[in-house]
Amino acid sequence: MANEEKKNKLNIELPEDMSAGVYSNLAVITHSPTEFVADFIQIMPGMPKAKVRSRVIMTPQHAKRLLKALAGNIQRFEDNHGEISEISGPESIPLAFGGPQGEA
Repeated sequence: MANEEKKNKLNIELPEDMSAGVYSNLAVITHSPTEFVADFIQIMPGMPKAKVRSRVIMTPQHAKRLLKALAGNIQRFEDNHGEISEISGPESIPLAFGGPQGEA
């Protein structure tokens, strides 16, 4: 049994230049019949442009696996830390982050 477990393990390498990750406060997801594309975007307060920080392209099957993995992780997070509150309506896109606008 130990040999079988060893066989099924996956060695995942995280390159140093990717280890810090990127910050995203908006995701835009589109799809075609064969692919899902997730653009992770960083919006800065008061700025008219936003920048895509990362793009992930996956098959529909992998997108569904990601959905299930996220749902499971969110459930475990909420079990430990309480419900995550949702923001709805136009303010859900953090264009101004709800704070005061700067002036020059």
